Amino acid sequence: MKKLLLLVTILISQITPPSAFAQSYEADVIVYGGTCAAVTAAVQVIKSGKTVLVVSPDKHLGGLSSGGLGFTDTGNKSVIGGLAREFYHRVYQHYDTPGGWQWQKREEFGNKGQGTVAMDGAERTMWIFEPHVAEEVFEDFVKENNIKIYRDEWLDRSKSGVQKANGRIASFKTLTGKTFKGKMFIDATYEGDLMAAAGVKYHVGREANSVYNEEWNGIQAGVFQHRHYFAKNISPYKVEGDPKSGLLPYVTAEKIGKNGDGDNKIQAYCFRMCLSSHPDNRIPFAKPAGYDPGKYELLARVYKAGWTETFDKYDPIPNRKTDTNNHGPFSTDFMGQNYDYPDATYERRKQIIKEHELYQKGLMYFLANDPAVPADVRTKVNEWGLPKDEFKDNGGWPHQIYVREARRMLGQSVMTENETLGKKAVQQSVGMGSYSLDAHNAQRYVKEDGFVQNEGDIGVHPKTPYGISYGSIVPKKAECENLLVPVCVSASHIAYGSIRMEPVFMILGQSAATAAVQAIDSKVAVQDVDYGKLKEQLLKDKQKLEL
Repeated sequence: MKKLLLLVTILISQITPPSAFAQSYEADVIVYGGTCAAVTAAVQVIKSGKTVLVVSPDKHLGGLSSGGLGFTDTGNKSVIGGLAREFYHRVYQHYDTPGGWQWQKREEFGNKGQGTVAMDGAERTMWIFEPHVAEEVFEDFVKENNIKIYRDEWLDRSKSGVQKANGRIASFKTLTGKTFKGKMFIDATYEGDLMAAAGVKYHVGREANSVYNEEWNGIQAGVFQHRHYFAKNISPYKVEGDPKSGLLPYVTAEKIGKNGDGDNKIQAYCFRMCLSSHPDNRIPFAKPAGYDPGKYELLARVYKAGWTETFDKYDPIPNRKTDTNNHGPFSTDFMGQNYDYPDATYERRKQIIKEHELYQKGLMYFLANDPAVPADVRTKVNEWGLPKDEFKDNGGWPHQIYVREARRMLGQSVMTENETLGKKAVQQSVGMGSYSLDAHNAQRYVKEDGFVQNEGDIGVHPKTPYGISYGSIVPKKAECENLLVPVCVSASHIAYGSIRMEPVFMILGQSAATAAVQAIDSKVAVQDVDYGKLKEQLLKDKQKLEL
C-alpha cells in the first residue's frame, strides 16, 4: 500500500507543476503591474541586491510603450536618464543593424521624432519604434536579471485581498488564490488598484482651479490648445438643426459647468493603433460586430464642412508603420465613455475596453468604406491596415488601451501646475518631467447656440524641465508605510497631463525601487527614507534630478 501511495505521489509530482502546491510567494519587494515602470522597478531592485517578484495582470510587458505608443512623448530628452535611457539605447541598437529593417530601408524612414530626431547617432538612442521591438527589450531586461514574473495574475480587490498590519501591507492575494508577501510593495499599474485596496486615498476627475490655486484645471470650455475641436458650426442633432430629433451618438445632453469648476470627468482613452502600409504586412479593416455607420454621422458632417486633416497624426515609425493617435474634432478618442473606468470592477473595465475597441474598429471601417467620407480619404485609408507582425495573438490589435488617466494618489505631497510650470520649487526630486501639460478632451456637449463642441483639450508648455517630488510617489504615512506608487502619482489632473508620459514612468519606477531598497536597509517607512542617500544613489545610477 505504501509503495502504491509513493508511486501515485511521484506520478502526481511529474504532471503537476510545483506552483500548484506552493500558493504563497515571498520577496523583499513585490511589484504589481506589467507596465514599463514595473519592469524598470524590478530591474533596479535586482541591481540593488534584493529579491523581487513581479505580479502582472498583463501577459505582455511594457504597457503603452509596447502597446502602440512608439512615437515617444520625449519632451526634453536630456532629462531622461537611468534605465529609461538604457531602454531607448537598446532600441537604437536594434535599429542600428540591417535586421531591424524588414519592410523598409533605413534611409527611406527619415529621422523624424517628436521634438527630436528619431534616431540619435550621437547619443545612441532611438525614440521611435515598433511595439514588438519595445516588448523584446523589456523581456530582455527580465531575462538578463532573472526576474520572476507571475503573468495574468489579478489582484483580489475584495476587502480580504490586501492584508495590512501596523500600517503596512503584509501581503496580497490574486484571484487565482496565490499570496504574495513582501517587505515593500510597488503599485506600477495605470489604475492604482493595489494603492486603492491598501486604503490609500486618491482622486478621480478634474479638481477645481481653487483647490490648488491653478489656472488650467477643471472645466475649460472654449479653450482650444490643439486642433481637436469643431472649428465650424456642426449640428449635434439627428436631424440637422432640430433638437426634437434627439442627439447623435457620443454627444452629452448634460449642461456644461462653469470654467474652472471641478467634475468627475477624465480625459478620453483610445487605442494607439499601429498600422502598416506594406501590402504584404497589412490586414484590411474589417467590419466589427454591431457596426452602425450612424455612430459616425458627426464625422460625416465634419467632412462635409471641408475638414482635411485625417492623416495628421499618422506618425511614422520604422518599417512602413505608424503610431496612429487621435486628431481632430471626431477621431479615435472615445470621449465621455470612460468616466467609471478607474473604480470599475474588472468585468466592467473589460466591457469599457471592448466598447472602445468596437468604436475604433468601426471608425476605421467607416473611413475606409463609407460614401460620406471623401473618396481620396477612403483611397488613402485603404492603403493602411493592422500589421500582421504586431500583436500576433490579438489579430494585430493592441493589447493595452491608452489609460491616459485613472486614479491619482493623494500622497505626501501633490504635484500641481505650479510646480510643473516653475512657479513653485520642487522638494526632493526623484526624476524630471518636461512634456506639455497635455490633457485630451473630456466631453462633447451642445453649446448655447445649438452647435456641438468638445471640451477639456489642454496643452501648456513648461518653460523648462521640472523635478518630480519624492512625496508624490509615496502615500501619507498614516495610510501606508511600505508602498510606492510611480504611475498613479500624487498630482492634480492638469499636472498629471505632463507627468503621465512613458519615459517618466520608467524613471519613477526606477526611483521608487531605489527608495524601497533603502527603506528595507534602514528599516524605516518609505516616508522616512534619507533623501540625501536616495539622491546620491539615483545620481550614481544616472538619473536626472535637476537642470
